[in-house]
Amino acid sequence: MAVLDWSQCPAVESVPGRVSGAWVFRDTRLPVATVIENLEDLSVEEVMEQFDVTREQIAAVLDFVAQSLKVSAPAEASAPVDARSL
Repeated sequence: MAVLDWSQCPAVESVPGRVSGAWVFRDTRLPVATVIENLEDLSVEEVMEQFDVTREQIAAVLDFVAQSLKVSAPAEASAPVDARSL
């Protein structure tokens, strides 16, 4: 699995001494991991209510994750394959 470079996400920050340096939503003490873990069982609206986070903050983090995990296909895999090439 790919390792995300959270330093490239403008919606989060890691401050030494705050929440043990965990990646948190900017200007909060709310760890990003907490929200992501809770999205497995709760709706976005429920997470927003329980953790006092905005839809925009959640969307920014999820968009960052999605963009970071996109893998470009190798050049060979993008070439058409037919029975003669096998």
